[in-house]
Amino acid sequence: MKRTFYKPLGFLFLGLAVLGVLLPLLPGTPFLLLSAWFFARSSEKWHRRLLEHDMTGPMIRNWEENRCMSRRAKTVAICSMLVAGGISVVFGVQQTWLRITGIVLLAIGTTVVLNIPSCEDCVEK
Repeated sequence: MKRTFYKPLGFLFLGLAVLGVLLPLLPGTPFLLLSAWFFARSSEKWHRRLLEHDMTGPMIRNWEENRCMSRRAKTVAICSMLVAGGISVVFGVQQTWLRITGIVLLAIGTTVVLNIPSCEDCVEK
């Protein structure tokens, strides 16, 4: 039963993670981690592929083993979110309510990333 529901959800969230790389206000990392979670419970093959990938593997391992993010990943996430999201908010939308919504979403995303423990801090303790 898990394969029937979890594996398609793993692919759905993997697709959203890929879109998150391309679209400024869509976060990719949470979708990637959700994808890994669903694959861990439904497809050893796909979970292993994500873990063995050079770009996704370290991030997923950090999260699964220590519930943390590297400082570099946090910096890249915040900078790319603020730059791409900021450009979208300033140049992409005209309505004030959409600009405010974009700013609020960027603030929430930044706050979430900042509140995730850094792996370097977890290792030191």
